[in-house]
Amino acid sequence: MHHCTAAVKMTEIGRSAANPSKKSSLTPKAIIHQRFGDKACYKVEEVQDSTQDVCPGLAIPQKGPCLYRCTLHLPEATIVSGTFRRKKDAEQSAAEKAIEKLGICQKEYNPTIQEAWDDLAGRVAFLFANEFLSSPHPLSGHFRAALRRDGDFNGHIPVSVIAVYDAKIGNICKYINPAAEANSLLVMLLVMRAAAKLTDLALISDKQFSLWRRNPYPPEVVSSVMQEPNFASVPIEVIHIPAPLDKTVEPLTLHVNATGYYLDTIARQLGMSEASDVLISRTIGKATSEMRIYSSAPKRNMLDHISEPQVKEASHFEGSLNARASYFTGQEVYGDAILASVGYTWKSTDLFHEAVSLRSYYRMLVNKIPSGAYKISREAILTANLPLAFTTKSNWRGSFPRDTLSTFCRFHHLSEPVFSIQSNLLDPSLDLPGSRKKLKAMQSSKEEKSGSGLAATTGDPVGSIEVFTCEVKIHSKSQELILQCSPQESHRKQTDAMQSASLKVLSWLNIFFENPDMSLEKMNLLAEKLDIHFTPRYFFKEFALCHLMHDFGSNRTLAYSDNANENEPFLIDIGGQNSGVTPSNGSLACISYSISLFREGDCMKEHLESSEEFDFEIGNEAVLPHVEAAVAQMTVGQSANFRVKLPPSEFILAVAANSAETLSLLSSRSCKLEYNVTLLQVTEPLEERMEQALFSPPLSKQRVEFALEHIKESSAASLVDFGCGSGSLLDSLLSYPTSLEKIVGVDISQRALARAAKSLHSKLNRLLDSKESSSKIKSAVLYDGSIMKYDSRLHGFDIGTCLEVIEHMEEQDACLFGDVVLSSFSPRILIVSTPNYEYNVILQGSAPHGQEEDLDERNQAQSCKFRNHDHKFEWTRSQFNEWASGLAARHNYSVEFSGVGGAADVEPGFASQIAIFRRPEDNLKDMELAKNYVPIWEWSRQDVTHQEP
Repeated sequence: MHHCTAAVKMTEIGRSAANPSKKSSLTPKAIIHQRFGDKACYKVEEVQDSTQDVCPGLAIPQKGPCLYRCTLHLPEATIVSGTFRRKKDAEQSAAEKAIEKLGICQKEYNPTIQEAWDDLAGRVAFLFANEFLSSPHPLSGHFRAALRRDGDFNGHIPVSVIAVYDAKIGNICKYINPAAEANSLLVMLLVMRAAAKLTDLALISDKQFSLWRRNPYPPEVVSSVMQEPNFASVPIEVIHIPAPLDKTVEPLTLHVNATGYYLDTIARQLGMSEASDVLISRTIGKATSEMRIYSSAPKRNMLDHISEPQVKEASHFEGSLNARASYFTGQEVYGDAILASVGYTWKSTDLFHEAVSLRSYYRMLVNKIPSGAYKISREAILTANLPLAFTTKSNWRGSFPRDTLSTFCRFHHLSEPVFSIQSNLLDPSLDLPGSRKKLKAMQSSKEEKSGSGLAATTGDPVGSIEVFTCEVKIHSKSQELILQCSPQESHRKQTDAMQSASLKVLSWLNIFFENPDMSLEKMNLLAEKLDIHFTPRYFFKEFALCHLMHDFGSNRTLAYSDNANENEPFLIDIGGQNSGVTPSNGSLACISYSISLFREGDCMKEHLESSEEFDFEIGNEAVLPHVEAAVAQMTVGQSANFRVKLPPSEFILAVAANSAETLSLLSSRSCKLEYNVTLLQVTEPLEERMEQALFSPPLSKQRVEFALEHIKESSAASLVDFGCGSGSLLDSLLSYPTSLEKIVGVDISQRALARAAKSLHSKLNRLLDSKESSSKIKSAVLYDGSIMKYDSRLHGFDIGTCLEVIEHMEEQDACLFGDVVLSSFSPRILIVSTPNYEYNVILQGSAPHGQEEDLDERNQAQSCKFRNHDHKFEWTRSQFNEWASGLAARHNYSVEFSGVGGAADVEPGFASQIAIFRRPEDNLKDMELAKNYVPIWEWSRQDVTHQEP
């Protein structure tokens, strides 16, 4: 790689919050941002002042000052601030409450060991104070539930509850012993030793892991707890996970009584006497989840005389290691266990509970596999597959690689991935990943006019391109470096570099999960190919149980087979008329499908998974091989039916609505998966990819800039985009300061209009809230309707645009549109762009080298395809000129020709040819009222109650 400058920029993203032992001068909002980034959402609302001042001598109360309240939405909780006179104070208050609630260390805290022990004892004492029972804390629900037991007025509380549900205690314990962060049993031991100092307040059982007050709670406190509304017996669906792997994971229903404590019920189900015998894991999956593993704690007397480093030894537990439960928690679990989503939360004093089914259990198991996390993000477990490469953002479907990697780390209790971005200046003649042709530097008009040979702003050589690489590191919770990926490829965008590096890590991890018995030599070889270095000692420490949990073995689905012949679907039956439109590598295929579990012999079927519209990129392994192999043989409109071998049962059970029936069918060896697939649409080749490979900036952006130039030049106040699609032009124009006050889009696709509405709504509201925005937009409307029909509400706009639309119509309809728009809509300026067919020879690289200028239209027709299968025609320059000139003459408009991409005086002209029609000022005639369009979405600056899209 050639560097045009020695300057290198580095940024690091994803590093966890600073060491709490270091002093922090950050504001609460800054600390929240450091922890949650864009996932922290502040919403400030104006509230009525409940306190009103009364003017002396008057009986009329006067309204107090304007107050604000802030609601902070985080992945882990929702926090509401108090009321303040300034918005920023409300936001800081909400952030500060969040820090307190989540136990995030905000201020300098670097105690001595003795100070930490004193703080731990003080915190335990506070938990047993009378006032704590009424505090909004998950632990207070446990204390109240314990007091509702018959005859328990001292509040016997399991130590495991205190260790798990109080974040402050967890933070203090980490200062006493850093290993406490990943070892709840160690936290329990430290809490017990701290409580032993509280001889006047708390008592410790010699036989149980529980604490209680030396003196009972006052009668009035107990009475208030007893008077809380009782609930009827609550059935809670849970999953029983036996320790022996040869025993089946089964669903159970627990019944918690009105005066009972749900942990007592769980304890009895596990064969224990009461709640203090239960060990509670950290949350599993999402941070907001209450999903936990409940298992047996070691005997109390077995931990009396051991040192802290010995806490994890298996000899202190009864029963064998529960590999399945340990795999979910990332902590050692012994004996049988229960997976349940139940507990007390910050939001309510009622007992929270959600049903946990076998389907939930297996979805969690699938989520632990990199490809599984991606499959779940697409809701296509039996269809989608982790793509081979990150080609373009527009082609990607499902969770992006970076988000999928973060999900993987969270499910495996690892630290968040750390991304380091490096930027360099690259010689534009070199290739970049994903490009089919070498990049060509496109000089701006300003640079061409200056003739200096240097970029005006940076002093770098003209045409030098800033490119980015990204390094990814994954650490354990104790900050041991597990693996590091340092790709050599450069990308034009930081996000692309980050996504591509993330995908490399996911791909390598996925290979390991599907082949856990792979030799270390082969793992190193594959890692080297993907620019990955890993530390075997730490890697196998974190993923030691994978080979027990994910047995692909002999029951491997065709998706994971190394034999290419086995990847072909068998018994494939394709029906329907051949439309001639077939997918090819790089195209986007849209299919509908249905998948059933099929048992041969009695022909029994159970529906598993389906989708009415599912997009994927052909040739990028974005679906399982048998699906892509079938689609590759189909044309648009055709359907296929085929059956394949079963994948590992965890994938099937993760989608099965009726687990019992599914298990019954799976017990038969004659079961297969039956797929019914219909190819709905093919978008190929992708114009955007070709344009990005050849032009910088891409043609789509050049077209926006072309429209922007005419908006500024004409001081246009209103614009209508004919065939607006998903609103890309309207959305792009909002990024620039213009004179526009009203924008309108028209399209016949309600699906595209829905996407446009969502995008425009969000962006317009952001612009409205931004103090720095210079936007003058007062209103925006999206209409559902054909642009070949007239609607008087769009008559006489300043500018009409129709960019890369007419080629999607039949040729006669394009001519009709031209007549309707100039005769009836009569915009002052109309900008129409369409592909220059003559340029396809360059864009597609299909012409022999050096012969591009000599090809006549006949040869081009033989050697070039349309740029998109959805194009009904593509005009040469002479055809476009003839259409536009005739149109302008018929309706008394002037017309001039231009384009973007390429040059007018260099063959074969512009890649996108453009006609600019202008109406004489006195040529606007009155038209009759006509309403042929249906408004789908409207936005008004004055209307604060505008409808959400």
